[in-house]
Amino acid sequence: MDNTQNNTARKQLSHPKLAMVAMLLGAFVGMLSETSLNIALPKLMLSLRVNMATIQWLVTGYMLVIGIILPLSSLISKWFTTRQIIIFGLASFIIGAVISACANNFPGVLIGRMVQGIGTGLILPLMFAVAMQIFPPQKLGAVLGICALVIMFAPAIGPTLTGLILAKLSWRWIFWLFIPFLALALIFAMTSLENVNNITKPHVDWLSIIESAIGFSGLVIGASLSSRDGWLSVPVLSALIVGVVVLGFYVHRQLHLTEPILNLRLFKIPAFRTGALLVMLDFGIILSAMYLLPNYLQNGLLIPVALTGMIMLPGGVINAVTSALAGRLYDNIGARKKPVMFGLVIALIGAIMFACTSEHSSVGYIIAAHVILMIGCPLAMSPAQTSSLNSLNGLESADGSTILNTLQQIVGALATAFATSFLELGQKNINGAAAVKFTNGFHYGIYFTLVLVVIALILFFRLQDRAVDYRMKLATQLVVNKKRHSA
Repeated sequence: MDNTQNNTARKQLSHPKLAMVAMLLGAFVGMLSETSLNIALPKLMLSLRVNMATIQWLVTGYMLVIGIILPLSSLISKWFTTRQIIIFGLASFIIGAVISACANNFPGVLIGRMVQGIGTGLILPLMFAVAMQIFPPQKLGAVLGICALVIMFAPAIGPTLTGLILAKLSWRWIFWLFIPFLALALIFAMTSLENVNNITKPHVDWLSIIESAIGFSGLVIGASLSSRDGWLSVPVLSALIVGVVVLGFYVHRQLHLTEPILNLRLFKIPAFRTGALLVMLDFGIILSAMYLLPNYLQNGLLIPVALTGMIMLPGGVINAVTSALAGRLYDNIGARKKPVMFGLVIALIGAIMFACTSEHSSVGYIIAAHVILMIGCPLAMSPAQTSSLNSLNGLESADGSTILNTLQQIVGALATAFATSFLELGQKNINGAAAVKFTNGFHYGIYFTLVLVVIALILFFRLQDRAVDYRMKLATQLVVNKKRHSA
């Protein structure tokens, strides 16, 4: 799609920046909620009197609801106004946070977490879709860079905030912390947010909705249970097989429906396909490394939880800042030039540094490796994501944003599950003290991260060539058609 086509679908809002504030705050809290709770799970396990396998459902249940809601967000945006969706999502999150904060048992906290997932599943994809429709292409890289900054800043400060809260206060304050941000976002949504979608109220294909819910739930549940039961266990294999088979039917149905729930035909656009695949791999690199690192700090280097959060802060802040700057680079030189390639190479260096750690590595070395990795990943991700979404017109952007965000949740669950599996494998394959075993497991997990980086580099060069070939063929066809018309 060219920029002229994109411009025709842009919406003119009186205060576009204010309109984005509510969604940016909501997305920030959603990502903060997704990442900040990991470090609190041991205390929650003791307080709620449940085992590790049970407490993990506070993470799995949240991701599960997001995985169900995300594929439906494009359809929902065609039935309800932007303002209605965002207000409902923010209100859901506030209610869920209050339920979790006030709960005295595990089921109550879990119900609250799942209600929070509704808000994140609605707000996250809509933020990118709205940005696509209200800002011109020449500013889109910078705007999406700001969106990435907000989303990446939440994981950056999440472990630090959680560590400080747990050092002085009850775990309940983690949930109370969300509410002021959400209340502020709700005020902006009520006062400044306008509708940017066309309310067409298309036919609702309920079979597609059921297939989507079952398929994505199967993948998320299977991946989440693998760390407890193993990949070859009956529950994990059953969930994964059901998920894959049902998603196969779902994809086939979407490609043949006149009005699909999710427009998967967008993958026929080379620029979108290229950017989407690179974003997925890059997200897997970030999620796997960021899951392994705090565990290594606490169990390999035996660092207290509050200090662990502080050690992760520099890399997280660098991640957020680089995400914003990388978006501006796209506006200037595009996604298929040096930023993406340099980003992946830098990420490779950071991952190799992590693979060379030991149970005696210095904190300075760990921070340096983390910072390097957190420069490389967003340097590759932001331009790739902007290029992917910018290849779509305004009407397609909602589906494109939904696809990217849905796949990120699935990739996040799978990457974390694989990293956990390799972590456990590494611990079993060495003798020694607990710290030595955990460090070896950390190395095995980082090897998985390294493989993802290498695949992304190979894919970048191959898909770049294919994208260039596609444009050359298209240009040649236009010339041929013009000559035929002249003749």
